[in-house]
Amino acid sequence: MANVLILDDDQSMCKMLSRKIKNMGHEANCAQTLEEGLRTLALSPYDVVYLDVHLPDGNGIEALPAIKRTSPASEVVIMTGLGDHQGAESAIKNGAWDYIEKPSTLNLIVLPLVRIMQYKEATVTQEAPRFHLKRDGIIGQSRGIRDNLDQVGQVAQSDTNVLITGETGTGKELFAWAIHQNSARAHKNFVIVDCTILTETLVEGMLFGHEKGAFTSADRMREGLIEQADGGTLFLDEVGELPYSVQKSFLRVLQEHRFRPLGSKHELSSDFRLVAATNRNLDQMAAEGLFREDLLFRIRSFMIHLSPLRDRLDDIEELVVYKIGINHERHGTKTMSLSPDFIQALKAYDWPGNVRELFSTVEQAIIMAGSRCVLFPRDLPSHIRIKLSQSHLTKKEQPAERESDAGGECCGQTKLQDIRETAVCHAEKQYLQELKVKSGNNIDKACDMSGLSQSRLYSLLKKYSIKFS
Repeated sequence: MANVLILDDDQSMCKMLSRKIKNMGHEANCAQTLEEGLRTLALSPYDVVYLDVHLPDGNGIEALPAIKRTSPASEVVIMTGLGDHQGAESAIKNGAWDYIEKPSTLNLIVLPLVRIMQYKEATVTQEAPRFHLKRDGIIGQSRGIRDNLDQVGQVAQSDTNVLITGETGTGKELFAWAIHQNSARAHKNFVIVDCTILTETLVEGMLFGHEKGAFTSADRMREGLIEQADGGTLFLDEVGELPYSVQKSFLRVLQEHRFRPLGSKHELSSDFRLVAATNRNLDQMAAEGLFREDLLFRIRSFMIHLSPLRDRLDDIEELVVYKIGINHERHGTKTMSLSPDFIQALKAYDWPGNVRELFSTVEQAIIMAGSRCVLFPRDLPSHIRIKLSQSHLTKKEQPAERESDAGGECCGQTKLQDIRETAVCHAEKQYLQELKVKSGNNIDKACDMSGLSQSRLYSLLKKYSIKFS
């Protein structure tokens, strides 16, 4: 039996959906605002949350991260009267189970609930035994970090190719190392290939190796990085920089795990596991002809996306303490404590350089502190302190547009389409108000009289803030 929360300000929809869910043998509660919904989720666990997009106190999709933080085990189904592709993309990226339009029948709207319960049951009965995950250097307990570590645990024991994406400084190499360390290949080499320094003239020799005399400066045989990774992990850092001319030959290596060193008459084999990382949009590069699509499909058998530091500010204090400890251990610097406003200042900044920038900033702050053993905002660079000061300021309201300014010359500036849409909206609202009266506040009767499906009628009612009692 599932415990379901319906977060929708349309009371008629809440009543019908909760009745349907209870008839299926589950429990259902309703909330009409985001504030009420978050409060309800904080009090007791829910398996499934049906979340409307447009609520009186905010947007459901924008509230998804807060909902997942409050109730991590809840699967969220986004409901909307009129769906759009951007909304679907944003919903899934923020952790929603599905993004659906309110259909004409309740059977379709409860289908995700059925699928979620099947998924949860299969997960419980088939879950593999957990093992202690090695996470050297991966610091933080935020939801994003925990999700990424779960992904590492899922994929590490396999030989599947992994693509790690994320902004510069988010720790892609650390996660690649964690995959290697938690795999059956941990006792073998972890070979790093920095694709940003590979030139077209050197890349094949570095990857595949070469025989003595293969080219002018080849005075001895050289083992390639692919051969060095035999039995272990080959990590292609910033794979988006891999020269296009080499991508085809590397694709064959991935498929066959065989390669020919430059100048050699014989092929060699290498049993490596590939982990790649990039801060670039490889889909866009493939669309522009800058990255081979077939290679992209091959390297991203499993994807891990690392969140930027600005989306996991709760990890900042732990990261700072870790960095101070590392500096003390490696360089003998003194142990420092942190003033509350020092952490507040760090959290007010958006960290475009992510963890790498944070660690550099902490080192600078330690130097600025001198003989003191406590770090204060004064020890931080000015651009970070400015952000802290700005965060304390209240935004001044912009003066409202004067009616005379808005309408003075509208006749020559307003498009015909805008006038037409305004007229249609006025007519629709008037029609719905009359429909409500003539149908006696009965949704089913209103659908029959108007010829509209329930989902379309609900969408229009919400649009014009008209409620059926």
